Amino acid sequence: MKKTKKLYLISGLILIVLFFSLSPIFGAQKTSKKLTYEQVYKNAKPRIFERMTFIRTWFDDEHYLLSERDQKTKSTKLFKVKAKVGQKTLFIDYDLIQKNLPKGFMVAAHIATTKDYTGFLYFSKNDLYYYCAKGEKFKRLTATPDAEKNPRLSPDGKFVAYTRNHNLYALDIEKGLECQLTTDGSETIYNGWASWVYFEEILGRRSRYAAFWWSPDSRKIAFLRFDDSPVPTFPIFRARGAHGELEIERYPKSGDPNPKVKLGIATVMDRKIVWADIDEEADHYVAWPFWFSDSSKLTFQWMNRDQNHLKIYTVDLKSGKKAELYDEKQAAWIDFFEDLYFFKDGSGFLLRSDVDGWSHLYYYDLEGNLKKRLTEGEWTVTGISLVDEKKGRVFFSARKDKMTEYHLFVVKLDGTGFKKLTDKPGSHRVNLSPGGSYFIDNFSSVDTPSRQDVYQGDGKFLRNIGDSRTPLMNEYPLGKKELFTISTEDGWTLPAFWILPPDFDESKKYPVLFTIYSGPGSSRVFNSFPSLSSLYFAQEGIIIFSVDHRGSGHFGKKGIALMHQNLGKWEMHDLIEAVKWLRKKPFVDEKKMGITGGSYGGYTTCMALTYGADYFTHGYARSSVTDWRLYDTVYTERYMDRPRDNKDGYKFGSAMTHAKKLKGVLFLAHGTMDDNVHMQNTTQLIDKLMDLGKKFEFMLYPNQRHGFGGAKRQHSNRHYVDFWFKHFLNR
Repeated sequence: MKKTKKLYLISGLILIVLFFSLSPIFGAQKTSKKLTYEQVYKNAKPRIFERMTFIRTWFDDEHYLLSERDQKTKSTKLFKVKAKVGQKTLFIDYDLIQKNLPKGFMVAAHIATTKDYTGFLYFSKNDLYYYCAKGEKFKRLTATPDAEKNPRLSPDGKFVAYTRNHNLYALDIEKGLECQLTTDGSETIYNGWASWVYFEEILGRRSRYAAFWWSPDSRKIAFLRFDDSPVPTFPIFRARGAHGELEIERYPKSGDPNPKVKLGIATVMDRKIVWADIDEEADHYVAWPFWFSDSSKLTFQWMNRDQNHLKIYTVDLKSGKKAELYDEKQAAWIDFFEDLYFFKDGSGFLLRSDVDGWSHLYYYDLEGNLKKRLTEGEWTVTGISLVDEKKGRVFFSARKDKMTEYHLFVVKLDGTGFKKLTDKPGSHRVNLSPGGSYFIDNFSSVDTPSRQDVYQGDGKFLRNIGDSRTPLMNEYPLGKKELFTISTEDGWTLPAFWILPPDFDESKKYPVLFTIYSGPGSSRVFNSFPSLSSLYFAQEGIIIFSVDHRGSGHFGKKGIALMHQNLGKWEMHDLIEAVKWLRKKPFVDEKKMGITGGSYGGYTTCMALTYGADYFTHGYARSSVTDWRLYDTVYTERYMDRPRDNKDGYKFGSAMTHAKKLKGVLFLAHGTMDDNVHMQNTTQLIDKLMDLGKKFEFMLYPNQRHGFGGAKRQHSNRHYVDFWFKHFLNR
């Protein structure tokens, strides 16, 4: 009797299994596709997003240059495209040029071109080479054992300037004659080559250490000269070979002496140098030279060590005498003007300042008098896109009305004609033609993956030229990014977003992962399409979450300035407020509240697992600052002042101060050769945690810098995914 019942039960189970396995045939429930790790982190096929059209640059006001590569033949061609109608004509056939190049040179690997695209500059085995398309001639420009660094073609394309062994050179391309403009370069004297702290924090990494600027007429070169001898050294160890290698970096930690700096103007033809009237021994910053369009004068920006007083000076090119043009002071700090614009007609200059608490445009004459304030209100101008002097108008990007969106605007120089040119809700990054007749809009929103469209200068849509969305995307049930706000107990309304799992069920409990950076003025919450990695984690059942604190930039300089002398304070306050808000949601698993970030985001993660230990349970921190006394002068002192002037702020802002509170799972990763945030930061936190008997996890990445590359990056990605899957999904 029992055996018969067992046979009936088995038969029934078989029928049920067969029914569900055959159900697609009968039109029942369809299976859905899921993103794989390989798709997300290794760009494996099938790809649900396509690469966007590669627009190299605008050729003139009517045409842009489009680069296309044939995947079968591997040939690359450059087309000139009429913006209005899309008609394209062949501009450069790289295959034809390739035939005229020596073996080992790839035409597409040129490092610079002349404005008319007839001259191509190459760098190979530490030397420079040049190809002239008009005469189909290829020539070697330099032949020295030492490398030419940061080669820059002159505006007329006849010269190339570069640094070698910390000296500045200019070379006549046609004649092949090299002019050495400075001679005192050494291990501590840099001519036209940026001291590390200027490269990282003032001129920016995109400068690649270049600290020289051609005049518009191609006759002179302005350059900064640094004396790094006062700057303390920091040892960085490369663990290769039997004995390893020690790299010595000149790196000023907060409170340390800075490099001495001078500004020189070199005349290429006679090699004469005029030095600007600057006290080299003074404890200050000198940066961002801007030429007048007629090359008659040079300007530079001066800032005091406390970074709350900035002046713009003009320099007489014959005597070096300086004259004050602009003066600004703020209670907290000031940022250098990187998009300063001097009008060709000599009527004045345009600058973007946040002196009133919000970043706006101001039009000054050359006597330093305000002619017109062009924008105002509680919103932020994020950049000057184009100044059209002929029609007397300025195109600019801004976060207005909705601070989570970027849009393009235009205003006339008399303050009238203010107009918003992009109307689709979302994030618009635009590239205007030289005369403002057209612009290419790179757009995305929470619902729309990246796409490229061409518009007339007045905002009229013309056509779509690129779309990352593929039909395959519809086959994947992806989580949706949703924007909302969170109110704090002290009255702030913080922008936030989350990505809920595609099969979200409010009756279930989900872990939450905060993805953050959190530095001053740094925002993450925007009306833009989420990353593939975020969608991947949401697909697996993790709520991806981000919130921008009061100092993130959404509230202007007024909000950002709250972070003055207080790094760590308001970030943690508002992140904790967000956790409190999440805990009230029935579907949130408060025992799995994670946070992750790198660099400043790593710092915030370390603070969250120590100072915020009662709220955050898991943290994955990469390349983290752990104590602001260990970071550089320019960045740290901008916000924290010097350690001697803000002892309490430095103490509170250190993760070591709160290390005893750690009770969650904290993972730390760092590259051993990080020249930006030294591994010393993570090492000192580990030392503290060990002394306190705290548990933590750690992974070092041998010979890696601030970012990881190659196989190390792949290892980091895999470990990152495995960490969250293990702790949040139990697999």
